[in-house]
Amino acid sequence: MKEKQNCEWLKQSPYDRFLFFIASKVDRYKTLTTTIEKIGLNSTVINIDGNKHIFIFPPNQNSIRKGVFPFAGQSPIMLTAHYDRVEGSPGANDNSIAVFHLLHTAMTLAKRGVDNWIIVFTDKEELKDGESFEVQGSYTLAKKLKTWGLEKARIFNFDACGTGDTFIFSTTTDAILGSNRNQNIMNVKTEIGQLRNYALDTANLLRLDKMLLAPTPFSDDIGFLYAGFAAQTITILPSSEAAQYEALLRRNQEFSKLLISGGIKKSPEKRFMPFTWQNLNTPADNHLRLTPEHFDTITRFMVELCARIN
Repeated sequence: MKEKQNCEWLKQSPYDRFLFFIASKVDRYKTLTTTIEKIGLNSTVINIDGNKHIFIFPPNQNSIRKGVFPFAGQSPIMLTAHYDRVEGSPGANDNSIAVFHLLHTAMTLAKRGVDNWIIVFTDKEELKDGESFEVQGSYTLAKKLKTWGLEKARIFNFDACGTGDTFIFSTTTDAILGSNRNQNIMNVKTEIGQLRNYALDTANLLRLDKMLLAPTPFSDDIGFLYAGFAAQTITILPSSEAAQYEALLRRNQEFSKLLISGGIKKSPEKRFMPFTWQNLNTPADNHLRLTPEHFDTITRFMVELCARIN
């Protein structure tokens, strides 16, 4: 039954292109842009420092024209997901499925006539050993967002959203900001709190009852943060793993520090990470580990973030 279920979802648009996207040695950029064109979404590719970021706009929005960016000076909802992956991994959960969830979300928003949103597929989220956040795609992208008048965009970043039923609202940026009282940092803290409250209110509106606020692994929110942008990362875990993880954080306060710093990768403590996260960036991150029975809940949440009167 599980095998059959994992096959059925792959027949539905846009997921019918998913296996092409996670294939070995595929040109993911070309596959993604071809898929976007096939399903008729309004898109623009912006190259920043060699990274190709793909923007999806509502059908009634013109792309960048005469130097003016859509929604300049406004506060649209911006949903982001990185489309690159670690070499040697199919990258099904990290982060291909979030990309396809957002494609499905864009199609739904267009049909419903919702028009206060931007979806961005970011490049260069996965950093190699020795690389710093200054070369992360979201960091250099955020620098450009300011020049385009999008400093008020409300950014929700989706990462590893394909396995499980429990929404994890990341608190990683809180830990990085700490107790610093610098006014600029205080402003970002306030904005992150507002984003999180908006996300939680949306979850409550949909009557989602499986949620956890906790630190999560490195993602695009870090690049946004260091560029001065608030961003709320959202990921998914199976409920059993989420419960074990919550208990772990209560009894081992040092674990979150290892996770946030990245030191967990070479630490014996890695064995205590949620099993879903242990499989990320490995050959085991394939489509058979995904749980399509929960996809509808995730995409409804993505849609509602944009569709709410806000």
